[in-house]
Amino acid sequence: MTGADAPAGRPMPADLGLDHPLLSLAWRAASAAGGLLLDGWHRPLTVATKSTRTDVVTQMDTAAEALLVGMIRAERPDDGLLGEEGADRTGSSGVRWVLDPLDGTVNYLYGLPTWGVSVAAEIGGAVAVGVVAVPAHGETYLAVRGQGSVLVRSAAGGGAEVERLVPNRPAELGQCLVATGFGYATGRRAAQARALATVLPEVRDIRRAGAAAVDLCWVAAGRVDAYYERGLNPWDFAAGALVARGAGLAVGGPGGGDPSTELTWVAPPHLADAWLALLDRAGADRD
Repeated sequence: MTGADAPAGRPMPADLGLDHPLLSLAWRAASAAGGLLLDGWHRPLTVATKSTRTDVVTQMDTAAEALLVGMIRAERPDDGLLGEEGADRTGSSGVRWVLDPLDGTVNYLYGLPTWGVSVAAEIGGAVAVGVVAVPAHGETYLAVRGQGSVLVRSAAGGGAEVERLVPNRPAELGQCLVATGFGYATGRRAAQARALATVLPEVRDIRRAGAAAVDLCWVAAGRVDAYYERGLNPWDFAAGALVARGAGLAVGGPGGGDPSTELTWVAPPHLADAWLALLDRAGADRD
């Protein structure tokens, strides 16, 4: 799908309290892809596998990525692109878009509502803008580096409600409701089960929603208190990690470094050291 024939997406609310020249395009692209996916939800799908028999892709994943790429290239032809379903383009502008057209494909395939579209814009290698649309929940999460994060909820009559994201502040790890996810390879899943056996007794409970970008946003919204996962790719965490940071959360990777494929974690700042120590003891960054 080209930018010319792509749907425009919902208008972005004017009262976000966020301002960046790339934010409107990120919002419109995520909104348009979300609308496309909603239209195709619950319809018969062609399913193929990727890295393993449990790692699936549908024609809606590829159609949504084509829509995102078409919209971005129509307005910013010199930008770079990196997408889960194959978009990979080196640009000349210093801007790169990191795209997950359908985060939570298995949920989408099974009719579960927790799936989303993740759109991030990097400038000079650092994420500057992030948008995660969760269409079946009527929610979109937005962040601009240094300006915070907001949640936009669809309201009756086509309007929107905007709220600044404020995470929970549990007093200790034992009070934390923790989100996580699991990889596709058998060996990695076994290692993640061993890590979970160490983490679970030390926290309130575990939730597994099945979409990493949504998990990251839900920590920012206070629906869970912390998060960790091994095996994410840049398109999984680029936008969601910025949303979490914008809400004031600590976000990191192995040894307290940046989020990475080895490990991505989020926690309230006052619990970050204890959380990282627990994840290290659990071997959460190792197979």
